[in-house]
Amino acid sequence: MMRAGTFGACRKWRPTAMLAAVLCAPGGAFAAATTVAVEHFGELADGTPVDLYTLKSSALEVSITNYGGRIVTLKTADRSGRVDDVVLGYDGFAPYLTGRPFFGAVVGRYANRIARGRFTLDGHTYQLPINNNGNSLHGGLVGFDKRLWQGRIEGNGVLLTYLSKDGEEGYPGNLTATVRYRVVRNELRVEYGATTDRDTVVNLSNHSYFNLAGAGNGNILGHELTIYADRFTPLDATQIPTGELRSVAGTPFDFRRPHAIGERIDADDDQLRIGHGYDENWVLNAYPGKPALALVAYEPVSGRVMEVLTDQPGLQLFSGNFLGPLTGKGGRTYDVRSAFCVETQHFPDSPNHRDFPSTLLRPGQVFKSTTIFRFSTRR
Repeated sequence: MMRAGTFGACRKWRPTAMLAAVLCAPGGAFAAATTVAVEHFGELADGTPVDLYTLKSSALEVSITNYGGRIVTLKTADRSGRVDDVVLGYDGFAPYLTGRPFFGAVVGRYANRIARGRFTLDGHTYQLPINNNGNSLHGGLVGFDKRLWQGRIEGNGVLLTYLSKDGEEGYPGNLTATVRYRVVRNELRVEYGATTDRDTVVNLSNHSYFNLAGAGNGNILGHELTIYADRFTPLDATQIPTGELRSVAGTPFDFRRPHAIGERIDADDDQLRIGHGYDENWVLNAYPGKPALALVAYEPVSGRVMEVLTDQPGLQLFSGNFLGPLTGKGGRTYDVRSAFCVETQHFPDSPNHRDFPSTLLRPGQVFKSTTIFRFSTRR
């Protein structure tokens, strides 16, 4: 059974099937109606219920669970009007408890890698769990992707809140993290926030796996990408940044003009060998400031286009190099390179690189960040 809320300063619409949230323009005229509803999705091992929120406009339908703050489905039309789900995941709740491959999840307290799981703050060295090639990845063994967030319908979306207690996964400070998902016409807006009572580090991102042809519909090598970045952060053998900001010119990482993901993915390049394909952080040209265009993805068969806008300094492109084989939605097989991730972020291992944009958060400060996923089609 679904529950829902209502927002806006206009008259309330209450369909018999469910209560819906409707966005209205000033004066009472509908601007871009968005409905928001919540239903039961499953239970944790101790019986705690897990919810699924569905946000729907005329152009998008997005489902979010408060377990890991995950995007479970994202449905949008192709150039002929056919609607498909373009994010990988599972049909029910139980498979998400297995953890990886982070389908749709909010990753934190620190998205991406921290070298050897160590950083020093205020003269104290903190040790985090090691869970990836000698490093700490995406917050450790039990990161934000494996936590139950508190959720509530708010406006044209859902607000999720999680209290990460002092010492959780080795991080200092009681950190209150929020993620607000909103659907506005053809856009999914993801707004992150955090406060702390002790000096700490924070880097939040979303780990959705996209296939604009439809989840489970072949590989993503034909997707054409444009990335608005002149530089990237090369990695050592354990996928930790060396500290260099290297020009993309003359490398397979130059997406300043559109290139298919598969065009150069197997080129003779040491960085591609380290990641077994693309798994790199790009230094975005437009940082800092308000959200600016960072990436455009185009799938030529369906005609779907996804634009990614962010106010973060970096963007991680992961070409699904270690996916599958596993069974996903509708019994379809997800295999290697059957989806790609676009993780807006601060750079990997920033706490150990003074020249990188800082991820330090102090008491009294508020971490805020916005990423927008905008969908359309080309003829």
